[in-house]
Amino acid sequence: MKRISTLFVLGLLFTVMATSGCTKIEGPGGAATIQGKLYVREYDSGGNLIKEYDGADKDVYIIYGNDPSETYHHDDIKTSYDGTFKFRFMEPGNYRIFYYEDVTYQELISNPNGPNQKVIIQEVTITDKKEVKDLGTMVVYERF
Repeated sequence: MKRISTLFVLGLLFTVMATSGCTKIEGPGGAATIQGKLYVREYDSGGNLIKEYDGADKDVYIIYGNDPSETYHHDDIKTSYDGTFKFRFMEPGNYRIFYYEDVTYQELISNPNGPNQKVIIQEVTITDKKEVKDLGTMVVYERF
């Protein structure tokens, strides 16, 4: 009888451990993709558009989960020659994609001691394990 009780407890313990390990959280390890494109618009000090081009070699960052206290990025990539980026192999869940852009001349004049750049954040939710979430083209403001 003692042997049956021991086997039952061991079986129950194994079942609990096996099922608790199946819970996937945000981050790498899945088959989903988050992709997009950065497109740069450069302005002069008068606010006039000088030129626009694909945002090649720009940093794009990702934060796993939607905890607002989590502000440090978990991963980052550089955009390709045409401004595109892809975070591959993501699990279903919540993510924040962000990049930096220059503050406008108006913002710089109104707050001369403020930062020169600001963060642009886009929240993303992946619901399907093979989903491709396309963020489209995001315009980046840069001062010349």
